[in-house]
Amino acid sequence: MIQFFKRSINRESCFVFIGLLTILFAYAVDASAHGVTAGDKGYIQESSGTMLIPFIYLGAKHMVTGYDHLLFLFGVIFFLYRLKDISIYVTLFAVGHSVTLLSGVLMNISVNAYLIDAIIGFSIVYKALDNMGAYQRWFGFQPNTKVATLIFGLFHGFGLATKILDYKISPDGLIPNLFAFNVGVELGQLIALGIMLIIMGYWRRLGSFMRHAYKANVVLMAGGFIFVGYQLTGFLIS
Repeated sequence: MIQFFKRSINRESCFVFIGLLTILFAYAVDASAHGVTAGDKGYIQESSGTMLIPFIYLGAKHMVTGYDHLLFLFGVIFFLYRLKDISIYVTLFAVGHSVTLLSGVLMNISVNAYLIDAIIGFSIVYKALDNMGAYQRWFGFQPNTKVATLIFGLFHGFGLATKILDYKISPDGLIPNLFAFNVGVELGQLIALGIMLIIMGYWRRLGSFMRHAYKANVVLMAGGFIFVGYQLTGFLIS
């Protein structure tokens, strides 16, 4: 029995350690999750006229490599089991993301990139704490998770809009290209969501899911704090 208990602790410790390393590696590769590669940046700046397919591709690429989006989305669906509930929350996030992405660029609303990305990192922390039941224990009430998902979706959209404004897309074909980019973002989100649901579906069938759920959200929270710290440091020294 003692040996089994030790092995169980070791397995759980390895799970947390591997998860944390994965998040740290993700942020180390591209700590600014809204960043655009040099090649894509040059393409955006040099493009002129309506180019729907390329911008759909760029939008999808952004989403599937956007670690902040994926971590927040992972937190949102972590305890959602019914497809109806998943659809509602993902739609709220997509609506918020789309509104501020489109309006931010079209209305030339620019926000400091470090500060908006720090808020996005905080959204990951917020959702992880929500999944851990922290607000009930600390404050005795449960914040409206749907409203929170929509609000944080707005901030996620502003983060991308700020980056796009920095690259000064040509006004020729701007509106259709921007809508195409947003369509690509949502397609990328659906792809990422599908992969997450497959993984979560398998994990939930294992007896270890509920044992490791709390630890997984601790790791998620740690990743959010790392992202917040990185962005605030960048703001202070920039």
